[in-house]
Amino acid sequence: MQVYMDNNATTMVDPQVVEAMLPFYSELFGNPNSLHKFGTSTHPALSKAIDQVYKAINAGDNDDVIFTSCATESNNWVLKSVWVDRILNGDKNHIVTTEVEHPSVLSTCKFLEENGVKVTYLPVNEQGVVEAHTVKSFITEKTALVSVMWANNETGMIFPIQEIGEICKAKGVLFHTDGVQAVGKIPVDMQAVHVDFMSMSAHKFHGPKGMGALYIKDSEKLTPLLHGGEHMGGRRSGTLNVPGIVGMGKAIELATQDMETKMASIRAKRDRLEDALLATIPDTFTVGERANRTPNTILISIRGVEGEGMLWDLNNALIGASTGSACASEDLEANTVMLAIGADHELAHTGIRLSLSRFTTDEEVDYVIEHFTKAVARLRAISSSYAKVGPTAGGEVKECELHHH
Repeated sequence: MQVYMDNNATTMVDPQVVEAMLPFYSELFGNPNSLHKFGTSTHPALSKAIDQVYKAINAGDNDDVIFTSCATESNNWVLKSVWVDRILNGDKNHIVTTEVEHPSVLSTCKFLEENGVKVTYLPVNEQGVVEAHTVKSFITEKTALVSVMWANNETGMIFPIQEIGEICKAKGVLFHTDGVQAVGKIPVDMQAVHVDFMSMSAHKFHGPKGMGALYIKDSEKLTPLLHGGEHMGGRRSGTLNVPGIVGMGKAIELATQDMETKMASIRAKRDRLEDALLATIPDTFTVGERANRTPNTILISIRGVEGEGMLWDLNNALIGASTGSACASEDLEANTVMLAIGADHELAHTGIRLSLSRFTTDEEVDYVIEHFTKAVARLRAISSSYAKVGPTAGGEVKECELHHH
């Protein structure tokens, strides 16, 4: 058996999505901007896909949804355009974000800092979440934008987007959220929150890679990141990726249909996996309360077991997992999210992320429990540091608020 448990990095494309996309590679292959039949024949499918995205996130009639190549592009677009629109060509000079954002946000903020922008990186609490009152306390008259993720890619922890949005609205500050780990996993209703911009990525909810979108509330002004033709109303130039757009529309429709049932099923498997690992393996901890986590995610820490060694054993058992963000997986430094919540460096090197999907089966969960336990036993047996210290009484850890059950 082989088991894929790295769905926060990417997901398999739903076979129904593949089926929807195929005709647009060989039959309906025209450029949508062409005036002839080959081009115009793609328009009904594009309109349907746009409607599917609007419905899935409950976007308003005055809102824009612009298709991009990925959420990294969407994140860059918002941050760099606010820099141009509100800082270079305005009277603002400040952006507020968090220490645990995706690298596409943090790296862009570092670039903006090099160009004179003041950026505040907010700390998170022991649960790995930035608190709304913390955001409020750092907003000034010079703040142009607040950018806070909806859910964290490593821990699955859900951030207080509704409260932060209300604070930004009251302060007259633009609010962007990286919704990549939320869309398709938990209910996302743009009428229930005040968000000016939200980034999405199709491959996180069983759509194609290389396909994303940016939600823009009330068609808010945003200087294009890509200049060229009049594609997407001139907001994002480049020939439309018709198969990708069709695939994203179908994928988000499937992900959000009967979402409560899907969430309950995934959560039940996740909880069974988490409970089994915590009950079987001493000195094992998970990050964040389950009630405020996306239903598919576990970030688990095993004292005395290096994350890279654990991945090696899991990979040999044909289990796909990760030590955190795939965009930083070649970086063997300690897990930045675990450091941010107060874990010591030793513990921060032991984090393993297991992320399920609606395609994960009970048999796969059983397989992971068996082989995860075997891997920990093998690695601890050869760990000089763990052998010297040994299990701690009750499995408690004081460095941070990791959760032992």
